Amino acid sequence: MDPNTLKALQGAAGGGSEPYTGDLAVTHDDPSPYITAYPWDSGFGTKYADASTLLPNFGQDAAFSPDGADLAVAHYDSPYVSVYPWSSGFGTKYADPSTLPASHAIAIAFSPDGADLAVAHQTSPYISVYPWSSGFGTKYADPSTLPTGNGRNVAFSPDGADIAVVHSTSPYVSVYPWSSGFGTKYSDPSTLPANTGYGVAFSPDGADLAVAHSTTPFVSVYPWSSGFGTKYADPSTLPAYTGTGVAFSPDGADLAVTHDSSPYVSVYPWSSGFGTKYADPSTLPGSGYGKAAAWTPDGADLAVTHSDSPYISVYPWDAGFGTIYSDPSTLPTGNGKGFAFSPA
Repeated sequence: MDPNTLKALQGAAGGGSEPYTGDLAVTHDDPSPYITAYPWDSGFGTKYADASTLLPNFGQDAAFSPDGADLAVAHYDSPYVSVYPWSSGFGTKYADPSTLPASHAIAIAFSPDGADLAVAHQTSPYISVYPWSSGFGTKYADPSTLPTGNGRNVAFSPDGADIAVVHSTSPYVSVYPWSSGFGTKYSDPSTLPANTGYGVAFSPDGADLAVAHSTTPFVSVYPWSSGFGTKYADPSTLPAYTGTGVAFSPDGADLAVTHDSSPYVSVYPWSSGFGTKYADPSTLPGSGYGKAAAWTPDGADLAVTHSDSPYISVYPWDAGFGTIYSDPSTLPTGNGKGFAFSPA
């Protein structure tokens, strides 16, 4: 996390009058433990104990299963993916898959029903998907038309019928039908993202698909209905530089984009198109590039990981940024990468 479709689905399922309480897992680079997790209740609780089997190197992304019983992590070194049972803390790591992802794993996502686990990685076939049932099943066959470059992020559609991958080479985004395996790749959009895709998210209703990318306009959004529609007009105020992550709010009314230059996160009203950018937060996320964004399942808080201390910043959200929450008493130990809130 950034697995933005799952987070949106969790939010859509988790509405109600009670504030969200759950857990927040953050992946990061040096030094170990490479993943740090906290209770969340309108603020950070005391850090959970580290996993007994640590990640071997940089954590890149994290995703909770839809039922909250497992926590999956994409990381830089072999076995590239690690999954732990989760119950307000790490359980004993599950056995590695019999066929590992081919190289450095960058992003990870569970399907909405929790039956499959997708990993985007740097070496062909660039995406690997496994059946999941309290352990890895046999890796699904690769798609007949592979993504064309390093896999950077992955998302399932809210109904689980499609899977999207962003990557480092044109067309920068590839989408496939999904039904316990890859279908024939959909046609590319008529207007491609401008360069390397870094973030991807379906809207909670599945009607739109957003891509954060490395060249202006830094974010591109398309209508989606078993294929790409005509790209929406760019926002009147663009993100400041390379788009690194993208996330729809659980109700689909707002769209957050993280990026490489100040203010590091930009949020827009969304209603089949961009509204006027919200005012920046009064306290910006650190002073280094923004990496990923995620909303709590109730949409009441918006979190951003970034490349300098405190590595993660969380804000109350109510049609705009509230006053930043206090930093956790024990910070992640390195640059924030991906992250995830547990289901409501």
